Amino acid sequence: MNRRFIRLTVNGDTHELAVAPQETLVEVLRDRLGLTGTKRGCTSGACGVCTINDETGRALLACLALAVEWDGRAITTIEGVAVDGQLTPLQQAFWECGAVQCGYCTPGLVMTARALLLGNPRADAHAIDEALAGTLCRCTGHIKVKQAVAKAVADLAAAGNGTTGDGPQG
Repeated sequence: MNRRFIRLTVNGDTHELAVAPQETLVEVLRDRLGLTGTKRGCTSGACGVCTINDETGRALLACLALAVEWDGRAITTIEGVAVDGQLTPLQQAFWECGAVQCGYCTPGLVMTARALLLGNPRADAHAIDEALAGTLCRCTGHIKVKQAVAKAVADLAAAGNGTTGDGPQG
């Protein structure tokens, strides 16, 4: 099998890996790097449970991204969001609002919401609805998740923090 060496920065740590041309980021993250917070769901981009953030903070579906295309680039997974082991305001809001349910979709939802807040820290209900529309939750839907994201927006605004309150990108 033809493998290509890539350099990928994940959560601030650089990895050099030999990857197959068809290997996706979700496969590399879970199977090669042991970062199992990024879930494997539909593998066709329909469920959003594999969502991570690219170096600009945008949401990215890891099941659709070929690892070779990410050579020299940086990503953030759910494992890279907390700062010094402390939950971010967004993660704390998920916990306080009971938006974690079974937990399977939670990493994808947090990463999707993180992307939203990085781009729009004052997101309103409509923006929250739009951002979360691509990530499925089988337990209870998005009611508590939407409440958690709205709470994070309010908490960050009250703290005078115009960002997500988490660590650096990539």
